[in-house]
Amino acid sequence: MERTFIMIKPDGVQRHLTGEIIHRFERKGFTLVGLKMMQVSRELAETHYSVHQERPFFKGLVDFITSAPVIAMVWEGENVVSAARNLIGQTNPTTADPGSIRGDFGVSIGRNLIHGSDAIETAQTEIALWFVEDELVDWKPVRQSWLYE
Repeated sequence: MERTFIMIKPDGVQRHLTGEIIHRFERKGFTLVGLKMMQVSRELAETHYSVHQERPFFKGLVDFITSAPVIAMVWEGENVVSAARNLIGQTNPTTADPGSIRGDFGVSIGRNLIHGSDAIETAQTEIALWFVEDELVDWKPVRQSWLYE
């Protein structure tokens, strides 16, 4: 089973979309194995977005992600990384497909509600950055046999 890192950004928390977003991942059949609400430190934000460090929007990203609490999560399931990206939708909500989280609730690229790992390797790195091992729970939901062969 793959794992992926998902974060409901400050705008998603402030707009009270947390339950709706979590519900979509549960309905898809993924298993929540880690969850915490947190105020992101500047250091963590800069590390998370380090790939954008030389870009002009880097400071804005860090300022935004540290502006209010986020919900950090780890989800597990078959092909969860790519399936989660489909659930989330394209980065720009104005071009995201209807039915995706960003397509249904997003308004602008700078306030696009949610982050999701873009590859298995990225997911592993992000999970290790945001969670310590004992914050993750290994468990098998009873519905699992109804989802996977």
